[in-house]
Amino acid sequence: MENLIRFKQSDLAKITNFRNGEVKFGEKMITVPKDENITEFITNSEAKYVILGIPEDVGIRANLGRSGADSAWNSAIQSIANIQHNRFCKGNLVIILGQVDVSQEIDLAKNLDQTKPEDRKQLFKIVEQIDKEVSHIIFSIVKAGKIPIIIGGGHNNAYGNIKGTALAKGKSINVINFDAHSDFRILEGRHSGNGFSYAFDEGFLKRYFIFGLHESYTSKSVLDSIKKIEDRVKYNTYDEIKIRHQKYFEQEMIQSLDFIKKDFFGIEIDLDAIPNIASSAMTLSGFSVEELRQFIYYFSQNQNASYIHICEGAPSLGEEKNNHLIGKLIGYLITDFIKGNSQG
Repeated sequence: MENLIRFKQSDLAKITNFRNGEVKFGEKMITVPKDENITEFITNSEAKYVILGIPEDVGIRANLGRSGADSAWNSAIQSIANIQHNRFCKGNLVIILGQVDVSQEIDLAKNLDQTKPEDRKQLFKIVEQIDKEVSHIIFSIVKAGKIPIIIGGGHNNAYGNIKGTALAKGKSINVINFDAHSDFRILEGRHSGNGFSYAFDEGFLKRYFIFGLHESYTSKSVLDSIKKIEDRVKYNTYDEIKIRHQKYFEQEMIQSLDFIKKDFFGIEIDLDAIPNIASSAMTLSGFSVEELRQFIYYFSQNQNASYIHICEGAPSLGEEKNNHLIGKLIGYLITDFIKGNSQG
């Protein structure tokens, strides 16, 4: 796998807080030795899950959003390393692969002004390059028989997750997206707002369910385009579930799973759906952390769950004294996924 910065055992040791009488994930998670072929090592490992970081926010900038999501990976991995290894969840189920090397893309993007049309076109091209790298690595992980746990980064990386998984499975896949936004916008050039529409258009995405769409932030054009393909793309809204009580959270989980469960599917989580979580599109109204955790646990139990992607969290946009909390939240979500999937 090219364009990958491997996580080393020494990296884990640096971020793990060792205590007498305790065993942390950082002491049990598996890293790929320097002299080992990555694909062969992953294939032969008994670990089921592979953690991959994508520390970039180029796609968010290309979507005219606020940068900062590149900071989630470091925050998350420090929290994950210090989760307790115990009978509820075991660190040796996890290979910590490392991060996509996006340094070149970030360098190319740093002096571009997304408000200028020509610069924005350049950002679109840079996102396309990231797409290639992400899809290749995800393909390799899934082809090796493992389940990727991806920490973003922008939601533009949903495209690479879907494409890589679909190619490895040899067929298009379904996706459930816990998100305030559809990210199903027009094909104007790649950014964080159209990863799913591009994957759908190119035949990698078969069925798509958006869970908890915010009515006030979904354009008429998106709603119209979804209506034309409602046999393959469905949604519910946060407003009808939590504000008007026309639908119920648990029942909606059951119905949305019914829509996607007959084929392999990915679980996409955009943290901007949760109130007061620092992100490009931070909100004050949304589902609770507990509801998100229940959602992940529920969907992870299905045998066709093929990956989880947690994205758009931006610790660098949050309170300086508490910027570790997004990483801690991501740690909770990942262990919820592993616990559910291990029992599924």
